[in-house]
Amino acid sequence: MLHTKQTNLESFLHQYKDRARLLITCNDQPGIVAKISKVLYEHGANIVQSDQYSTDPSGGTFFMRVEFELPDIERKKGELEKDFEPIGKELQMKWQFSYMNQLKRMAIFVSKQDHCLLDLLWRYQSGDFFCEIPLVISNHPDLREPVESLGIPYYYIPVNKDNKPEAEKQQLELLKKYNIDFVVLARYMQILSPDFIKHYRHRIINIHHSFLPAFVGARPYERAYERGVKIIGATSHYVTEDLDEGPIIEQGVKEVSHRYNVEDLKRVGRTIERDVLARAVQLHLEDRIIVHGNKTIVF
Repeated sequence: MLHTKQTNLESFLHQYKDRARLLITCNDQPGIVAKISKVLYEHGANIVQSDQYSTDPSGGTFFMRVEFELPDIERKKGELEKDFEPIGKELQMKWQFSYMNQLKRMAIFVSKQDHCLLDLLWRYQSGDFFCEIPLVISNHPDLREPVESLGIPYYYIPVNKDNKPEAEKQQLELLKKYNIDFVVLARYMQILSPDFIKHYRHRIINIHHSFLPAFVGARPYERAYERGVKIIGATSHYVTEDLDEGPIIEQGVKEVSHRYNVEDLKRVGRTIERDVLARAVQLHLEDRIIVHGNKTIVF
């Protein structure tokens, strides 16, 4: 599998060495697409994919994702970004370029349950995720072996109410040391502090084991059983200071019946959790998400 990962990664980096993405948010108005296309054209770029959405063509908010090829992009990207700045100011635009030859660096946080972690690691090793996983951080020692067997450092940092500030300080130092771009909480059963979250605003992806906004917080499967629900689900979202209320990225559900006990719900739910979290991570890796207020636009 290691050979497959390396082969797929090399193929990806070669195929997309001159490929980039541009995410845009601004007030809707005539001429946005024309002005963006003009700048890209003047630099020799070829647009290969373009998606856009407006909340209201008459004065709403406009969102756009553009994927383009630019030969020798590594040398030209500085000039491209510089020439894009006047348009950004003119249209009062939030904009961001990302370059596909620069792999995102993902840190995984986990507690004791392994199903989401192992699924992410499998997708990474099989070459489905084009990224780097420089480390895994846990508040328990239990999952060290499967992580380190793949050559990924595993950091055990116990967390409790008395040492939480110091524990988060250690975590942030590690994230900085490894130059981490975003964090995935793969059933990490700790609530992050506002101070931690501000360092990775809209760059912390969580998986919650319910179809939000139902059953926020702890024991959602037990509460779903007590309520007699007919579907269960999972939700992946960006983490904010409000527990389980951040912008939703992806969700999934499955029908259940009165015959399911709590353990049945958990068993079925683990599969939903894995799939939903993996889809959310893939969307983030592909720069398909724009956060707007407490919602997301997903292209």
